[in-house]
Amino acid sequence: MKAWLAPALLMLTAASATPPQPVRGELGGTWINPHNSVAVRTGRCGDAVCGWIIWVNSEAAADARDSGVANPIGTEVLRDYRPAGDGSWRGTVFVVDMGRTFSSRIVAVGAGKLKISGCLLGTFLCKSQIWRRS
Repeated sequence: MKAWLAPALLMLTAASATPPQPVRGELGGTWINPHNSVAVRTGRCGDAVCGWIIWVNSEAAADARDSGVANPIGTEVLRDYRPAGDGSWRGTVFVVDMGRTFSSRIVAVGAGKLKISGCLLGTFLCKSQIWRRS
Protein backbone atom coordinates (compact mmCIF):
# COMPACT_ATOMS: atom_id res chain seq x y z
CA MET A 1 0.00 0.00 0.00
CA LYS A 2 1.30 3.42 -0.91
CA ALA A 3 2.31 5.58 2.07
CA TRP A 4 -0.27 8.27 1.24
CA LEU A 5 -3.17 5.83 0.75
CA ALA A 6 -3.65 4.76 4.39
CA PRO A 7 -4.08 8.33 5.77
CA ALA A 8 -6.38 9.20 2.86
CA LEU A 9 -8.57 6.15 3.55
CA LEU A 10 -8.64 6.99 7.25
CA MET A 11 -9.79 10.56 6.48
CA LEU A 12 -12.53 9.30 4.14
CA THR A 13 -13.73 6.81 6.75
CA ALA A 14 -13.83 9.49 9.45
CA ALA A 15 -15.68 11.90 7.15
CA SER A 16 -18.32 9.37 6.21
CA ALA A 17 -18.83 8.40 9.87
CA THR A 18 -19.76 11.98 10.80
CA PRO A 19 -23.54 12.18 11.18
CA PRO A 20 -25.29 14.87 9.14
CA GLN A 21 -26.12 18.06 10.97
CA PRO A 22 -29.84 18.49 11.66
CA VAL A 23 -31.89 20.83 9.53
CA ARG A 24 -34.14 23.34 11.24
CA GLY A 25 -37.42 24.54 9.78
CA GLU A 26 -39.80 23.10 7.25
CA LEU A 27 -37.44 20.48 5.73
CA GLY A 28 -36.03 19.31 9.04
CA GLY A 29 -36.98 15.95 10.47
CA THR A 30 -37.93 12.44 9.51
CA TRP A 31 -40.37 11.99 6.64
CA ILE A 32 -42.59 9.05 5.66
CA ASN A 33 -43.72 8.44 2.08
CA PRO A 34 -47.46 8.10 1.31
CA HIS A 35 -47.22 4.28 1.13
CA ASN A 36 -45.70 4.08 4.65
CA SER A 37 -42.89 2.04 3.13
CA VAL A 38 -39.87 4.40 3.43
CA ALA A 39 -38.62 6.83 6.09
CA VAL A 40 -36.05 9.51 5.25
CA ARG A 41 -34.17 11.76 7.68
CA THR A 42 -32.98 15.12 6.40
CA GLY A 43 -29.70 16.76 7.32
CA ARG A 44 -27.14 19.27 6.19
CA CYS A 45 -24.77 18.24 3.39
CA GLY A 46 -22.36 21.13 3.05
CA ASP A 47 -24.47 24.24 2.49
CA ALA A 48 -27.42 22.24 1.13
CA VAL A 49 -30.03 19.85 2.54
CA CYS A 50 -30.03 16.12 1.82
CA GLY A 51 -32.02 13.12 3.03
CA TRP A 52 -31.03 9.52 3.79
CA ILE A 53 -33.18 6.43 4.10
CA ILE A 54 -33.38 5.28 7.73
CA TRP A 55 -36.10 2.62 7.40
CA VAL A 56 -37.84 0.58 4.69
CA ASN A 57 -40.48 -2.12 4.87
CA SER A 58 -39.83 -5.54 3.32
CA GLU A 59 -41.58 -4.70 0.03
CA ALA A 60 -39.54 -1.51 -0.46
CA ALA A 61 -36.35 -3.43 0.41
CA ALA A 62 -37.19 -6.05 -2.25
CA ASP A 63 -37.91 -3.31 -4.83
CA ALA A 64 -34.56 -1.69 -4.01
CA ARG A 65 -32.74 -5.02 -4.47
CA ASP A 66 -34.49 -5.50 -7.82
CA SER A 67 -33.14 -2.13 -8.98
CA GLY A 68 -29.58 -2.92 -7.83
CA VAL A 69 -29.52 -1.35 -4.37
CA ALA A 70 -28.64 -4.24 -2.05
CA ASN A 71 -29.28 -2.34 1.20
CA PRO A 72 -31.22 0.93 0.91
CA ILE A 73 -30.59 2.00 4.53
CA GLY A 74 -28.25 4.98 4.43
CA THR A 75 -28.88 5.69 0.75
CA GLU A 76 -28.95 9.41 0.02
CA VAL A 77 -32.22 9.94 -1.84
CA LEU A 78 -32.72 13.69 -1.42
CA ARG A 79 -29.63 15.36 -2.84
CA ASP A 80 -28.30 18.91 -2.77
CA TYR A 81 -31.54 20.82 -2.10
CA ARG A 82 -31.23 24.59 -1.96
CA PRO A 83 -33.85 27.34 -1.52
CA ALA A 84 -35.22 28.41 -4.91
CA GLY A 85 -36.50 31.80 -3.69
CA ASP A 86 -40.16 31.02 -4.39
CA GLY A 87 -40.78 29.06 -1.20
CA SER A 88 -39.57 25.83 -2.77
CA TRP A 89 -36.32 23.89 -2.60
CA ARG A 90 -34.62 22.44 -5.69
CA GLY A 91 -32.26 19.51 -5.92
CA THR A 92 -32.34 15.94 -7.19
CA VAL A 93 -34.17 12.87 -5.95
CA PHE A 94 -32.86 9.32 -6.30
CA VAL A 95 -35.79 6.93 -6.73
CA VAL A 96 -34.43 3.74 -5.24
CA ASP A 97 -36.92 1.28 -6.76
CA MET A 98 -36.14 2.69 -10.23
CA GLY A 99 -32.42 3.16 -9.68
CA ARG A 100 -32.68 6.62 -11.30
CA THR A 101 -32.10 10.25 -10.35
CA PHE A 102 -34.46 13.06 -11.35
CA SER A 103 -34.49 16.84 -10.99
CA SER A 104 -36.70 17.68 -8.06
CA ARG A 105 -38.62 20.33 -6.18
CA ILE A 106 -39.86 20.25 -2.59
CA VAL A 107 -42.63 22.51 -1.28
CA ALA A 108 -44.16 22.59 2.20
CA VAL A 109 -47.91 22.11 1.71
CA GLY A 110 -49.17 22.27 5.25
CA ALA A 111 -48.18 21.51 8.80
CA GLY A 112 -45.82 18.56 8.65
CA LYS A 113 -46.31 17.81 4.94
CA LEU A 114 -43.99 18.11 1.96
CA LYS A 115 -44.81 17.78 -1.71
CA ILE A 116 -41.80 16.12 -3.34
CA SER A 117 -41.74 16.18 -7.14
CA GLY A 118 -39.40 14.37 -9.50
CA CYS A 119 -39.23 15.49 -13.12
CA LEU A 120 -37.82 13.99 -16.30
CA LEU A 121 -37.09 17.23 -18.14
CA GLY A 122 -36.34 20.14 -15.83
CA THR A 123 -39.83 21.09 -14.63
CA PHE A 124 -41.75 18.98 -17.18
CA LEU A 125 -43.16 15.47 -16.94
CA CYS A 126 -43.24 15.50 -13.14
CA LYS A 127 -44.67 13.07 -10.62
CA SER A 128 -45.33 14.17 -7.04
CA GLN A 129 -45.98 12.62 -3.65
CA ILE A 130 -47.03 14.13 -0.34
CA TRP A 131 -44.73 13.00 2.49
CA ARG A 132 -45.61 13.52 6.15
CA ARG A 133 -43.39 14.28 9.10
CA SER A 134 -42.90 11.33 11.39
